[in-house]
Amino acid sequence: MNPDGAPRVGIVGGGQLARMSAAPAAALGVDLRVLASAADESAAQVIHDVVLGRHDDMAALRRLAEGCRVVTFDHEHVPPAHLEQLEAMGVAVRPGPSALFHAQDKVHMRQALTDIGIPCPRWRVVSAVDHVEAFAEQVDWPVIIKTSRGGYDGKGVWLVHDASAAADVLAVPLPQGAQWLAEECIPFVQELSAQVARSPHGQAVAYPVVRTVQKDGICAEVVAPAPGLSADRAVQAQELALRIARDLNVTGMLAVELFDDGTDLYVNELAMRPHNSGHWTIEGARTSQFENHLRAVLDLPLGSPDAVAPYAVMVNILGGDVADLYSAYRHVLARDPGLKVHLYGKAVRPGRKVGHVTVVGNDLDDLLARGRHAADYFSGVIDE
Repeated sequence: MNPDGAPRVGIVGGGQLARMSAAPAAALGVDLRVLASAADESAAQVIHDVVLGRHDDMAALRRLAEGCRVVTFDHEHVPPAHLEQLEAMGVAVRPGPSALFHAQDKVHMRQALTDIGIPCPRWRVVSAVDHVEAFAEQVDWPVIIKTSRGGYDGKGVWLVHDASAAADVLAVPLPQGAQWLAEECIPFVQELSAQVARSPHGQAVAYPVVRTVQKDGICAEVVAPAPGLSADRAVQAQELALRIARDLNVTGMLAVELFDDGTDLYVNELAMRPHNSGHWTIEGARTSQFENHLRAVLDLPLGSPDAVAPYAVMVNILGGDVADLYSAYRHVLARDPGLKVHLYGKAVRPGRKVGHVTVVGNDLDDLLARGRHAADYFSGVIDE
């Protein structure tokens, strides 16, 4: 704890989400400690208090939690039993293990959302091809098949058009403890994300609903607010997210990913932490998702989620032909002084998220062009 009494927050995971929490933590006077798997992991490069270890190592989790006011997360992969042990030791874990399990296991999430009346694609647990065929008779082909645990950024998700393709998927080894989940394929017109922050005493705020664009299962760009989304539909999405946060007792940030088919909204995924769809808030909102996550888990009053400009565009930088990302700065920053660049300190690999760029302003077409140009230059797609 700082001499002025400021608390320490422990973050499980050393990725870019923990890294981007460092600046708002410093502004709040909050100490951060991070549990990282390696000394050169993204967050460990900028947070001085680092515990090296695995997220599933109870001894490492205890070292992280010692002296911390609260423990929170960069990812959802910590075994719930470990978190329950921390709570039994008197450690405040936020979100708690019972809430976090909804983001860890998609079957558990689907059942919980169905039980509280949240609209979801039709779904069924399957273990054989005939189960998938019977489900497809109800919802029609194609069908989505997912692993209930372990999938992210398009991994662990398959679109199958017939029984033969389903058989191929079901032959893939499942992660430990996972089940196969079949879901209705929603013919959406756009994908949305509704983010809210909620504190332990129940204060909650909702950010503008954003449009997300996925390429190969990875978020490519985000527009805030979602263009063309009516005020009523935006409020509907925010109300769904607020209901989920309340009914599942989420503390911290919650991202609710949604399918919009033009008539109805369906919940696709949940993330109980800062999320890629909220990176725009660093420059584009009064209070970033990272600051509000820290405020929420510490049970401080939450900051305003209001946008600071009519539009914000965030484009992910994916690893490509440029190994030395810093070499791209001179061109990108000189060409567009209004652009904001965030690099994550990660080794470049094809398709890997290694950073993002954000632009805010009034002209959406201009912002999209500027954001895409910068991201493409960093990735080596263009060279001018």
